[in-house]
Amino acid sequence: METATSKTQVVKDFKEKSVVVSREFNAPVADVWRCYTEKELLDQWWGPQPWRAETKHMEFRVGGSWLYAMVSPEGEKHWACMNYLTIEPHQRFTMQDFFSDDNGNPLPGMPYAHGSNTFTKTANGTTVDFKIVYQSEEDLKKIIEMGFEQGISMCIEQLVSLLSKTKL
Repeated sequence: METATSKTQVVKDFKEKSVVVSREFNAPVADVWRCYTEKELLDQWWGPQPWRAETKHMEFRVGGSWLYAMVSPEGEKHWACMNYLTIEPHQRFTMQDFFSDDNGNPLPGMPYAHGSNTFTKTANGTTVDFKIVYQSEEDLKKIIEMGFEQGISMCIEQLVSLLSKTKL
């Protein structure tokens, strides 16, 4: 059962060139952590419908990466990559996040960011704070114009649904 505080919060800070996405989930930290760190689970919620995520390669370890495509209903693919920088199991991980080609090479002229996911146990489950900082205010504006806020909110709602339906 969701609480009034379990709405996805998206806070943009143009001065800091950042976006923070926060959500409380009614699930244990271990389950939420798995949904963010295992490709089989990520592929079930990361893409905003009707798009979907499709992992090409993932190694969730310091120095590893997640290379995935956002796939349209027509099969069009847009690639992205996350390089994992630090991992504190069930607490936090940091990454570089960028648009890429299908081999994980950054696309010139596209936004590039550093981010962190922090997992906090709460009375009702787990809060995740996803903070992403872009290199410039222009990059942040570009991401917002591309529909970041709507897309990430849809993804988080799909994660809520996955956690409510699945025994992990």
